[in-house]
Amino acid sequence: MAELARPRDERGSTTVLIIGFAVVLLMLVAVVVDASAAYLRRQALDNLADGAALAGADAGASGEDIYTAGVDEERLQLFADSARAGVDDYLNRSGAYADHPGLRVAVSVDPGTRSVTVRLRAPLELPLSIPGSPERATIGATGSAIVSPER
Repeated sequence: MAELARPRDERGSTTVLIIGFAVVLLMLVAVVVDASAAYLRRQALDNLADGAALAGADAGASGEDIYTAGVDEERLQLFADSARAGVDDYLNRSGAYADHPGLRVAVSVDPGTRSVTVRLRAPLELPLSIPGSPERATIGATGSAIVSPER
């Protein structure tokens, strides 16, 4: 005699599915929150780098000859030490070191093109973390300014 097939008990299958979707959703939320935090921090560093480069270019091109006789294209000089001091002063006055603990600054001055480039790097603590992902990241920004006399 043929045995009748008994229906399988499928209770509990949806519970596993719901838990799986909830885990995936939580991971997606963590990724979006962390990406947003990184984007906002990078925007803040971009603004600081641009402002610091402008301040450095202004400080590096300031000299007594600018105020006494004016400067033409051939005589305009960019002083590296003054530019670096201008960048550091700007970052201190703006509170960048307090707002971004661990901020690292690199200033390069090219007298040939009369440009100041500021590179900022700061650690970023992510608000949420996904298991297996790094808890701390580093974010950076670059700003530059060129000194040129107006005609």
